[in-house]
This record gives sequence, structure tokens and C-alpha cells, in this order.
Amino acid sequence: MKILHISCSPRGKASESYQLSQRILDQLKERNPGAEIEALDLAANPVSHIGSGYMAAIGLAPEVASESSKTGGIEESERLILQLERADCIVIATPMHNYTVPSVLKAWLDQVVRAGRTFGLSPEGKQGLLADRPVFVAISSGSYRFGQRGRQPDFLQPYLQAIFAMIGLHNLSFFSMQGTAFGPQALASAREESDLELANHFSA
Repeated sequence: MKILHISCSPRGKASESYQLSQRILDQLKERNPGAEIEALDLAANPVSHIGSGYMAAIGLAPEVASESSKTGGIEESERLILQLERADCIVIATPMHNYTVPSVLKAWLDQVVRAGRTFGLSPEGKQGLLADRPVFVAISSGSYRFGQRGRQPDFLQPYLQAIFAMIGLHNLSFFSMQGTAFGPQALASAREESDLELANHFSA
């Protein structure tokens, strides 16, 4: 099994989302000895925002766009899509920033969600072109997104569900660390809840 591990927090390995994603990886490795992990740290090595070269390239005929991918324009996009296609499984560690995904994750999504490459257009709407595979998402948030203490909007989880479905990835599982800004007791409780959530998921 090849696992693509995408991390997004500017706090790096100290972040709660990263540590939760490591516990997901531990579960996957336990069930798949010899699994290969390819790490992509978007906070330390952010991908480019799409620019004029990209927009010009995606407007070309497919055979010309394919050649353009070797020389610029969509070269970075193609490299990231190939990396995604190689993975049998994807694990994403992301904090919630202002109710949604961090800008570094949005930039990566803009590069891999590409018309004619990862999704197609039809009279019925957009059709995903990638083979489905498991996607595990570890989310940390300073406040509470759901439950009795849930007080803030959540545009992160529904956005990821919609954007991954658009390219053919429907098998998403979400795990949460909530209330990380509410002190040590809340943090310890959040870790216990996330560990229970993981145990229940992987024992099913």
C-alpha cells in the first residue's frame, strides 16, 4: 500500500491535526505492514497558486495541454496529480482556518482539481475521473464545530466532501480534535474522544 500523507499546519509536527494523522497512519500501518508513506508538507513547501500560465494551458486542446505539462503552465499540477494517482490511500492533516481549509490546502486542491484531467464535463454535470480510494482527514479546531458545545460554522468538512467527490473520491472518513484553544483539560478530553473515534472506526 502507498499512502500519501498531506499535512497543512504551520505548527508542523507539534500541531494536533498532525499528531492525529499520525495515529491514523499507525492504524493503517498495523493493518498493512510494509506500507510506504510519501509525505507532502504543504505548510513547509507550499504549492503555487494557479496563475496565467496554468489558465492558458487548460484552455488548449488535450494533446497540446499534455505537451504543455512538460514545459510549464500545468507542470506542477500534473506532478501533483500523478503523486495523488500513485497513492492507494490519502491521509490529510489540516487545521480549520476561519471556518474552512487553510490556504495552502486550497492551493493544492486548485492544482489537482483540473478539467479534462481529474474531472470531466457532461450534460449531467461534472464527473470524477480518478479511481476512488480511501481518504482520511484529521481536523483540528480551536473551537467546537459540532456537539453540545458546537458554536461555529463548518465550511471545511462539507467543502472537502464536495471537492473530492468532484474528482471521483467518495470514500472519505473524518476525525476531529475540537476545542484545542480551551486549555489543557479540554485538549486532553479531545484527544481521548479522537482516540475512541479512531478505535471505533478501525475495529468496525
